Amino acid sequence: MDRLFDVAFVRPPSNSYANCVSSNPERNEIDVVLAKQRHREYVSIMKEAGVEVVELQASEAQPDSVFMQDPALLGAHCSVICRFGEERRRGEEKALVDELATRKIKVGSLNFTKAPGTMEGGDVVVTDRGIFVGESKRTNSSGIKQLKSFLTNHVTGIRTDLMHLLCGCSYLNNGTMIIAPNLVNPDSFPGFKFIRIPANESYAADALYLGASKVLIPDGFPTAASKLKEFGYNPIELDVSEFRKGDGGVTCLSSPIYNVF
Repeated sequence: MDRLFDVAFVRPPSNSYANCVSSNPERNEIDVVLAKQRHREYVSIMKEAGVEVVELQASEAQPDSVFMQDPALLGAHCSVICRFGEERRRGEEKALVDELATRKIKVGSLNFTKAPGTMEGGDVVVTDRGIFVGESKRTNSSGIKQLKSFLTNHVTGIRTDLMHLLCGCSYLNNGTMIIAPNLVNPDSFPGFKFIRIPANESYAADALYLGASKVLIPDGFPTAASKLKEFGYNPIELDVSEFRKGDGGVTCLSSPIYNVF
């Protein structure tokens, strides 16, 4: 399989999800019941693609915990536990560490981001040609420096005004990225090929490559879907509107165990 992971952790939305940290003007319209249904569909799509999905318990004490990507960067040989830039989310990383200790799923040795460093998984774009990290509203230069010390992979920091770097770009395979150039400068990724999507569909740049040319994207973005098809990919569309209301996207809902570090 040409994807960079075969196992991923997920955590369903809790009943408290409507209290998540979000700047979306529709955040007060979150439908938790619908969010739970869409999350089940998300998990089914991943399983159908051959991903081993490890489903953790919902956490009522942590409304944002459905966004499993952020607490850690997990690898087969080396894992990095993050320290949230968003202080209201701190504690989610400890919950994950505690659950990792009780699971038989193997992850790499744990390294911990320490103050004053901050890092959130949504800022990390993992490729088979290096790792790119957004220096953003949530991840600072100290966090990036620490990540570089933990990994043997080449790590490149990229300044961004986005909440997370993955809000504007995602890696697919074979040196190809899907990107919203209005949000992320393609020049930040020298040597890569790009599927460029227009500004009015930039939300679809947060996409999850599932292997065998399958790409999970939010539904309702026809130009992005069409461009993926032009490049030989098979877009799989899912309604993630309830997670968009919580400032989340497709990649936010899972924490893969990457096989490149």
